[in-house]
Amino acid sequence: MAQKAIREYDGKALFSKQWEKYFSGFHYGFKSVLVSSGKELLAKAEEHGFEWLKQETLVAKPDMLFGKRGKNDLVLFKDKKVGDVTLAVAATWIDEKISHTTTLLTGQHGTLTHFIVEPFIPHTQEQEYYICATCVDEDDVLYMSAEGGMEVEDGWDDKVNQVIIPIDMSDADMEHAIKANIPSEIPPNSKDCFTAFAISFFHFYRDMNFAYLEINPIVMLKDNNTAILDLVSKLDDTAGFMMKDAWGDIEYPTPFGMEDQTVEEKAIAVADSKSGASLKLTILNPMGRVWTMVAGGGASVVYADTIADFAEANGGSVADLANYGEYSGGPTTSETKFYADTVIDLMTRHKDPQGQDKILIIGGAIANFTDVAKTFTGIIQSFEENHERMKEHNTKIYVRRGGPNYEIGLKNIKEAADRLGLNIEVYGPQTHVTDIVRMALEK
Repeated sequence: MAQKAIREYDGKALFSKQWEKYFSGFHYGFKSVLVSSGKELLAKAEEHGFEWLKQETLVAKPDMLFGKRGKNDLVLFKDKKVGDVTLAVAATWIDEKISHTTTLLTGQHGTLTHFIVEPFIPHTQEQEYYICATCVDEDDVLYMSAEGGMEVEDGWDDKVNQVIIPIDMSDADMEHAIKANIPSEIPPNSKDCFTAFAISFFHFYRDMNFAYLEINPIVMLKDNNTAILDLVSKLDDTAGFMMKDAWGDIEYPTPFGMEDQTVEEKAIAVADSKSGASLKLTILNPMGRVWTMVAGGGASVVYADTIADFAEANGGSVADLANYGEYSGGPTTSETKFYADTVIDLMTRHKDPQGQDKILIIGGAIANFTDVAKTFTGIIQSFEENHERMKEHNTKIYVRRGGPNYEIGLKNIKEAADRLGLNIEVYGPQTHVTDIVRMALEK
């Protein structure tokens, strides 16, 4: 499956185009514009059909295939500090953002060029829900939660219900499975409405040949009015020949910051674009001695900060951290091997200038639906091909992981490293998520 990410604007436009066919019992007032400057936004407001830009309180954010825009302080919306976001305020904010280079928490950097602007939707947190469909191995999987927003990933196992839907499952069985797994936390007066939307959502996802479709959050207001506040989607490009009429002229933009990437960063970005998983890599210092393979976007931030703090506290510097990135979302064994091959190749190109050992930290929180044993198989395969180079650089490996099949994964990677003569220490979820950083850098 060739998965290609599309802009939030295009995903919402596709929803709008197909709304009556799939969601006829609900109401969705699609109001959205995609612009590249404040001047273009002001001009758009003068066009017929876009008068709402001058009449309503607005929300503006970049639309460039990266997430966690709120945590990166890249969402302009009505609050106590900003007040109402008028057309003029949004245009000024956009022009300020395009005037300089932006660096994300992931380390990606570049110039913001595309922004989505929409009406501000007043609502309460209790009206926010989470829904997502994607392909995992040979099955489709639907995820649903009574809690939406940026924090839904915290406590995923407790908050999110998962429904595995094989490709050959009948519609009747699919609908029964969804109904049986609606989150119990959804209020009784909203449960029927959410159930109907979830079933329609899955039909839309599958019929439109999405590889990944996430709304976080979907807001459900009274009288079956709905609002799609944040949307992430990927299309199965192999279906493009038969979906031309349904999709229309869909753009597949270059991911943010990719223009300035190294060959290796671009290779990982290409692999990410074809995968339902998340594969990210930013090279901070190719001469650095501390390299990471971190599972999870949130965990990658925590590890980077911890490595920087411990390095400075133990006579090193922030420059010791060589890379930043993540592999998460259930990558396949081959995808994980490719990611590991890339990191290990970069790590073993240069000897440390001070003659110190190289450190490889394979860390992460407790996985939600990533099979740890399966991904570790990919890392083990990479060890088998690269162990001599790793030993030439006196590589010390520290592993901390939890999640599905983590015991098998830790056992297998320890036995493989010992067999190959690699120096390794492995820890499970009973060890604090960043303790391996302390162990590695204090030694």
